[in-house]
Amino acid sequence: MTLSGRDELLWRKSSHSGGGNDCLEISSVAVGTAVRDSKNPDGPQLRFGSAGWAAFVGQAQSELSAR
Repeated sequence: MTLSGRDELLWRKSSHSGGGNDCLEISSVAVGTAVRDSKNPDGPQLRFGSAGWAAFVGQAQSELSAR
């Protein structure tokens, strides 16, 4: 997905992050989810459509379960 300017987004971290700045932050956008690095809030963002985000989360859960 392409970015069309810098939206004002409500970013949030996992409650498991410990409050540091070494994690991912996510925000809901009109067509899915945006992701950024908490250490670089003005840096690049990844934006996933709804189906892409569901696939990403599903794969991450599978990887964690396999450990």
